[in-house]
Amino acid sequence: MKRVRVIGVGPGDPDLVTLEAVRALREVDYFVVTDKSGRGGMPDPLVHARERLLDRHLGREPVVVRVDDPERERRPDRTATQEQYDAAVAQWHEARQEAFAQALESRAGEAGFLVWGDPAFYDSTIRILQSLQERGRLDLVLDVIPGISSIQLLAARHRIVLHEVGHALHVTSGRRLQEAVEQGQDNVVVMLNRVIELPGLDDWSIWWGGNLGTPVEELVVGRVGDVLPEIDAARERLRTAAGWVMDIFLLRRDA
Repeated sequence: MKRVRVIGVGPGDPDLVTLEAVRALREVDYFVVTDKSGRGGMPDPLVHARERLLDRHLGREPVVVRVDDPERERRPDRTATQEQYDAAVAQWHEARQEAFAQALESRAGEAGFLVWGDPAFYDSTIRILQSLQERGRLDLVLDVIPGISSIQLLAARHRIVLHEVGHALHVTSGRRLQEAVEQGQDNVVVMLNRVIELPGLDDWSIWWGGNLGTPVEELVVGRVGDVLPEIDAARERLRTAAGWVMDIFLLRRDA
């Protein structure tokens, strides 16, 4: 039986790692880290970010097992419908299962997976490890350590409450934003993707954040129709400075 810890390490700032997560980091024997470097030959900046985090909190040289992250189908003509997208993600999860299994089988001891934000929000690590257990590929004892999510950090950076008094908060992905609006949702946090050029949103308010918790984070707030060019410019600055962009935003229909 192998113990695995899925550790939420926050949005990127080492100061936003919880004490429970630091304790878990120091107790595991090695870390399994996905690496996208093989896709284009360039170093994966998120691997470097994890290494900086470990250097800050571990107190010793980490043992890191790098796993080539299988590439997910992203071509628009192959992921246009929800069915196509779900199939592409399922195929990607299958490939990740095999990669994770090989990494866990290659080394004895307790393993740690570092998950950005909180493992419960739009991350596949828990599902993949549970599937390995359910299929009998590995006998695992799985622990999950929560982390501070980008949702919380977005609210803190903009100094706002995410919902009006007694109102609902809807959390969704960029792919399903239009669906949420059509359902009548009027207070929506959007994670993943950046689809905000939808009909009827110009007069909504937006609180946007990019690469939150990193030294180059960007914030934009205002009326959607007014600030979209500002958001595009911020995204380009982030891509140039960090090599990657991870954004999140709150949309609210004006009363």
